[in-house]
Amino acid sequence: MSFLKNIFGSSENQNESNIKMDWEPLNHISQLDEIVAASNEKPVAIFKHSTRCSISRMALKQFENEFDFTEKVTPYFLDLITFRDVSNDIASRFGVQHQSPQLILIKDGKAIYDASHSDIDAGTLKTKV
Repeated sequence: MSFLKNIFGSSENQNESNIKMDWEPLNHISQLDEIVAASNEKPVAIFKHSTRCSISRMALKQFENEFDFTEKVTPYFLDLITFRDVSNDIASRFGVQHQSPQLILIKDGKAIYDASHSDIDAGTLKTKV
């Protein structure tokens, strides 16, 4: 059983890494207006995560382990299962196709980069900010 926890993680480990990452929770559609405004000062990264998907969990853990530039970008975390309406609005508002997991970079009110699944990479994101 511990072998599977090492591969897929556990909710306990995920909570610890969320604290380390210092995510801004994205729970309401109204926050998207705030994100657009904030992105004019500092880029915003939105990580759309499916809590039901082991691939999403692995992508999240890898991203959290690599992300080390909070001073350059504000990271937002969206549980897209719980807040599907927010996820749908992101797709239409920023013109990106819905994916899960997905990383979207918002700068000057527009999505300038998005990646999904194994293409999610903090190093690549760092070159875009």
